[in-house]
Amino acid sequence: MKKYLTLENGDVFVGEACGDLAAEIDGELVFTTSMTGYQETLTDPSYENQIITFTYPLIGNYGISLGTNQSDSVKAAAVVVREMTDQVFHYQSVMSLDAFLKQAKVPGISGIDTRQLTKIIRQYGTMKASLTNQPINQTSVEAQSKPSFVKSATLSVTDDKDVEHVVVVDFGVKDNIVKSLQRPGVDVTVVTPDSTFEDIENLHPTGILLSNGPGDPQAYSAFLPTIQKLQDNYPLMGICLGHQLLALANGAKTYKMTFGHRGINHPVKNLMTQDVFITSQNHGYAVDIDSVKPTPLEVTAVEVNDKTCEGLRYPGRPIFSVQYHPEAAPGPHDATKLFDDFIDLMHVNGGVH
Repeated sequence: MKKYLTLENGDVFVGEACGDLAAEIDGELVFTTSMTGYQETLTDPSYENQIITFTYPLIGNYGISLGTNQSDSVKAAAVVVREMTDQVFHYQSVMSLDAFLKQAKVPGISGIDTRQLTKIIRQYGTMKASLTNQPINQTSVEAQSKPSFVKSATLSVTDDKDVEHVVVVDFGVKDNIVKSLQRPGVDVTVVTPDSTFEDIENLHPTGILLSNGPGDPQAYSAFLPTIQKLQDNYPLMGICLGHQLLALANGAKTYKMTFGHRGINHPVKNLMTQDVFITSQNHGYAVDIDSVKPTPLEVTAVEVNDKTCEGLRYPGRPIFSVQYHPEAAPGPHDATKLFDDFIDLMHVNGGVH
């Protein structure tokens, strides 16, 4: 069965349908350079409403395994691949990628020149696209990645004063971020961005984590006053979208990147130590590095290739953020120590109980 991928600039790619054969969607077309980790990528809430192009030519060869999802379902709108295989070679696999997409009612297209498609995205930038079963002249629906404020479960809350208590503000948190925080002596509570400062204060946290999530950080401006109150009272860490929101809350600016950073091999230089980490990233917006100068924040890390802002801190306060994903999933583990650093900050600078 034929499938048609029509780009906002008028280019059309014709390939074979995979995943949910009947489904037709509009979305934001992006690409990821990850060679592995397609299951984690597809279930990452930051990919909500996006059509993901995998630049690696063969996808699906190790299937789908239990316990690997980064959320409760596939968040991506659709999948674009050069070749999707049903020949699965992994002892933990429970189904093929194609079956996984069918189960989630997510469409896909295979058999197209993903190298050429990626070149187009790099030239014209992230754009809207439609995936249909019949040819069309142009995209019919404007696709926007909108925040999804779904109530999250509360995890192992305690009033024990000897236990550190992290409150995660869930803008679209990946499961592995929560897992990376959970350890003996640390409890985690997950709340949504409609929570007030008083709601969070009543949970008696010793630290706050602002999570990753989809879309334009300026769409979350209603939560910025809460961030300003939280940073005055608690140790705070931001990841990805949370990093951008911390910047906005302190007067810096953000902007939409041409085609974003999506992949698991982005080098980041720590300006404090001069160390270079290989990181996992997934974002279409970035903090304007020049706009940080007049704020109380300080840039702590940059992406080696394009010098974009990858880290911030608030000198004199237990507050920092990173644009990349220290929990990886998928990706390298170079930056996992940041969670230990955050726990240490809470030990020394615990919030009001």
